[in-house]
Amino acid sequence: MSAFPSFFRAHSGKEATGFAVWPAWPSKWLVAGIFALGASMGAQAEGAFSLSSTDVQPGKMLTINQVFKGFGCEGGNVSPALAWKNAPQGTQSFALTVYDPDAPTGSGWWHWMAYNIPVAVSSLPAGAGGVDAVMPDGVVQVRNDFGVKGFGGACPPPGDKPHRYQFTIHALKVDKLELPADASAALVGYMINANKLGSASIEALYQR
Repeated sequence: MSAFPSFFRAHSGKEATGFAVWPAWPSKWLVAGIFALGASMGAQAEGAFSLSSTDVQPGKMLTINQVFKGFGCEGGNVSPALAWKNAPQGTQSFALTVYDPDAPTGSGWWHWMAYNIPVAVSSLPAGAGGVDAVMPDGVVQVRNDFGVKGFGGACPPPGDKPHRYQFTIHALKVDKLELPADASAALVGYMINANKLGSASIEALYQR
């Protein structure tokens, strides 16, 4: 005889006859667990860490405002307005990066990096990355690959395929990254990744 009937007698107090039937209590726990899991997944979907912009649309071309002025490009070189919400629990500060992985350099192109953005800040207005713009207290802007501390717009080689421009906000578990004033983009990127709780991105395109 199978061991199953004795198992059910021991756990349900009922004699098992015919096909084995699970006792009532596992079913109740299973149903409760399914509902709890569903509620949790729904809450995560509604509360996902996200980045948005009134100036940059996912998968769409950047406007002339976000194009560099120089290197043969004649754009406005204005950093876009950005806003983020639902940062992961434990977030102490934010860092921002704008990167072109398609630049023909072998290592991409950093257009903008800023870190030590206070946790209370959840948006940046258009133009915040300008050389003479005023960022929130404590924010450090890194020298981009144009050689300027601030935002540098898109300027891919003429005739090249559309380049991807990845605007990313990173939630960090520390309130401050301790870095030298002249830290390279590579070093800042390393420290961001070492302290990151989560990230949210918008990827836009541009070609000329």
